[in-house]
Amino acid sequence: MRSARLALAAIGLLLAGGSARAQTYDPSYPVCMQIYGPVGYFDCRYGSLAQCKYLAVGRSASCVVNPYFPPREPARRARSATRR
Repeated sequence: MRSARLALAAIGLLLAGGSARAQTYDPSYPVCMQIYGPVGYFDCRYGSLAQCKYLAVGRSASCVVNPYFPPREPARRARSATRR
């Protein structure tokens, strides 16, 4: 009887936990390789699209921009000191 209660409590805790998804993108690198297949995944450890494309040759993969990489601020123009 006691083991049935423990089993029921354990099952209840597992079901109450909900599902969680792991982050597949590394926010430190701007380019990810998306690998296709039975178990598709993202490999985000590339510094440029050229580097990623070079390593994707011969694989069922494509290179994409990392959606979690922080965007660059556009360069601001320097204002001239003289106004007319």
